[in-house]
Amino acid sequence: MTARPSGPPPIVYILLFAILGGGGWYAYRSGLLDSFLNRRNTPPIPSQIPAAQPQTPTAPNPPQAQVHNPPANAVNLDTSLPNPAVLQMDGSVTMIRIVLALKGGYTQRNPGIPLTYGIPDGKPNGSNAGLKALMEGRIQMAASSRPLNASEVQAGLQAIPVAKDALAVAVGVNNPYKGGLTLQQLADIFQGRITNWSQVGGPDRRIRVLNRAPQSGTYSVFQELVLLGLPFAPDNPPYFTTATEDVTTPLLRALGEDGITYSTVDQVQNQQTVRIVPIDGQMPTREAIQRGSYPLARNVFLVAPQRTSPVVADFINYALSDQGQQIIGRTEFIPLR
Repeated sequence: MTARPSGPPPIVYILLFAILGGGGWYAYRSGLLDSFLNRRNTPPIPSQIPAAQPQTPTAPNPPQAQVHNPPANAVNLDTSLPNPAVLQMDGSVTMIRIVLALKGGYTQRNPGIPLTYGIPDGKPNGSNAGLKALMEGRIQMAASSRPLNASEVQAGLQAIPVAKDALAVAVGVNNPYKGGLTLQQLADIFQGRITNWSQVGGPDRRIRVLNRAPQSGTYSVFQELVLLGLPFAPDNPPYFTTATEDVTTPLLRALGEDGITYSTVDQVQNQQTVRIVPIDGQMPTREAIQRGSYPLARNVFLVAPQRTSPVVADFINYALSDQGQQIIGRTEFIPLR
């Protein structure tokens, strides 16, 4: 009897081969189909990669001011105008020390922003002339030792106080009159109602009034504070003379033994040839000005149009910053804080 072979019968192998063969063919055809579909959905690879297109270079941003420790009361101006190539300023002769001191500190932080003060030759022309130039668009910022009037406000100017100052009434150091004056007596002298030193307790000698030039901001402030906006007495040389230029030193030198004039405390207090006259019993000391007891104190201003450039607002904010106020304090003006 013949031994039967071990293992599954042949029919099993035939069926297994058929199943595996069909599955492989199905998998093979599915792979071909997937590959074909993927190739149709894939963008063709170009034969040559196009060169990168050059980009137009952008101009570097103009230098911007960097104000450290900006003040809490930073100015609110419309800074939509472009920065000028040169920041041109003009205005108060009185404030020249403030402006030049701030300019020095500001340009150290912002060397790319040149500033000038005084047009056209670097000599300031007075508050009134500076404000006029600002309204006419010939400069971008003005320094003013007086507040704005109604027409200047209507023209869109904005005055920002940056420091305090005071007017000082001065006589020659050799003037025999050694007393003080009341605010009313001072007004009477400059309006021509008091004309002799004997009327205020001095010697019988005619008073010689040396008035400042009308374009001076100090002239305007004195007129407001002392004369309450009323006009000065008319010129009557040699007893009442109005200067034609906004100057201080020539007026002080011309006082002699009978003259009287006024200027800022900063311009008078270190002069050896003059004496400051007390007003209402007060001398223009820093303490009296800060506490408000000296009657001829005032604010001084930087002025800009409401619509201006970023650099103008940056300069004003620098003047109001801690560092700017410290710089102002070193000019013998009184900082706001």
